[in-house]
Amino acid sequence: TPAVAMLTRSLRADIGVMISASHNPFADNGIKLFGPDGYKLSDELETQIEELLDKDISPQLAKSDEIGRAKRIDGVHDRYIEHAKRTLPRDVTLHGLRVAIDCANGAAYKVAPAVLWELGADVVTIGNEPNGVNINLDCGSTHPAALAKKVHEVRADIGIALDGDADRVQIVDENGTIVDGDQLMALIAENWASEGTLTGGGIVATVMSNLGLERFLKGRGLGLERTKVGDRYVVEHMRQHAFNVGGEQSGHIVLSDFGTTGDGLVAALQVLACVKRLGKPVSEVCRRFEPVPQVLKNVRISAGKPLEDAVVRQAIADAESELNGSGRLLIRPSGTEPLIRVMAEGDDRSQVERIVDELVGVIGAVRDAA
Repeated sequence: TPAVAMLTRSLRADIGVMISASHNPFADNGIKLFGPDGYKLSDELETQIEELLDKDISPQLAKSDEIGRAKRIDGVHDRYIEHAKRTLPRDVTLHGLRVAIDCANGAAYKVAPAVLWELGADVVTIGNEPNGVNINLDCGSTHPAALAKKVHEVRADIGIALDGDADRVQIVDENGTIVDGDQLMALIAENWASEGTLTGGGIVATVMSNLGLERFLKGRGLGLERTKVGDRYVVEHMRQHAFNVGGEQSGHIVLSDFGTTGDGLVAALQVLACVKRLGKPVSEVCRRFEPVPQVLKNVRISAGKPLEDAVVRQAIADAESELNGSGRLLIRPSGTEPLIRVMAEGDDRSQVERIVDELVGVIGAVRDAA
C-alpha cells in the first residue's frame, strides 16, 4: 500500500488502486484508492463512488472500442527499495544486526527483505511464500507469535512483523516481547525532537492510544493530539496541523516526511536507526514508557441506540467521575461491526476492569430491554 501511494504520485497517475484485505484474510479483499497526490480519497469521494455503483452505471461505461489499456511498468520494485533506503541518513547502515522479518505472506515479501539486506543487515525471513490464500494466515503483525519464535530460534537482535499490505508494523525485541505502535511512536518522536526535525510540537494518535504515551510525551514537553480510529483520520489531522509523526497503537505509523500513508517498513527502519545510534538492546530502546492498564470489551447490538439512553449516559458520567483524572474512558460504536466498544484505562487495573464490566452490564441490560 505505501508503494502504491508513492508510485501514484511519482508516476503522475490520476489514481492509485490497491487490492487488499489489509491485515485480514484474503477473502476480505477490497480496494484502497489514492488520488494523484498520493493520499487516500476522502470519505466524501468514496461515498460518491459507492452511490454510483448502487445505480445503473452502464450509460457511463466506455464503448468496447474505447476501453483503456493495461501495461506493466518494469522496475517499480527497485523504485520502492530505493525510496525506503533513502529514508535513512547515508551514514547509517545495519551492519552487525541480525533482523528477522515476517512479511505476512503479503505484498512486501520481496522488497522488505531486500531493503534490509542492502542496508547491511543479516536477514532471516519468514512469511515470504504467498500462494494467494495464506496472506495474514497465522503470521504477520496480527499474529506475531511466529516471529517471536523465530527471533528466539535464530537469536535475532530484532523482529519486524508487517501486515499483508505492509502499511503497519509490530516489533519483537530480542527476548520475543512484542512492541506496539504506541511505543514506536514515542521512540521516533523523542528521537526526531532531539534532532530538531519533529514538527507540530508532538504527534497525532487515535483515541485508542495508551494514556502512558500521552504522559510520556508531556514529560518531554511534547503534545499528543487524538483523532478518530483509522489511519485516514490520523493523516488528515497531520496535514491540517503540520505534524510529521502520527499513527495507531495497532502499528500504522505515518511519517509524512517520507510518505502519505502508513509504511511498516519505513517505520521499522527508523526504529533500527535508533537502535544503531544508541547501541543498546531493542528491549531497552523500544520501552519508552510503562503502559497504563487498558481494558477493552465489546457489546453486540442488533438495533437501537443504547448510548443515547439516560441510564447509560448516567452510568458513563458516574464512571468518568470515579476516574477523576487518574484514567480515561472511551465508549464508541464500532465503525465496521454491530458493536459498542467500551474501553477504560487507568493506574488501578482492578478499578478499570470493574468500571468496564459495570458499563458493559448496563449497556447490555438496556439493549435487552429495548
